[in-house]
Amino acid sequence: MINKKTICKIGILLLKFQPMAKNMDKRDLFPGALELMILQSLRLKPMHGYGLVKHIQQVSDDLLEIEEGSLYPALQRMLREGLLESEAGVSAKGRPTRIYRATDKGVRHLEQELSSFKRMFAGVTRVLRTA
Repeated sequence: MINKKTICKIGILLLKFQPMAKNMDKRDLFPGALELMILQSLRLKPMHGYGLVKHIQQVSDDLLEIEEGSLYPALQRMLREGLLESEAGVSAKGRPTRIYRATDKGVRHLEQELSSFKRMFAGVTRVLRTA
């Protein structure tokens, strides 16, 4: 039995799982995964960037880790696209920070993308059942 954890790169995320092989393995997932998780997380409550990182990691039971160099560019792009809005805030440690929240446009975009993802996942699942 292999006790090492494998970390798989999912686009701009890392997925940890028990490996089937001895070598560390990195794999990409679908584009837009980070965007979906950001929008879903911010749909629940506004957060600053570090809060998003921790929220996604905690909700995924430490299976997903966002690479910091990917989060902030994604947040900036989503702000420019009108999917998010931000305001100045203060972190729990008293430091200045940006608090992000999903806009109505962002929530609509999330719902469309979730519907598309569910259809894609259903198709993949059907194919895997026949294998």
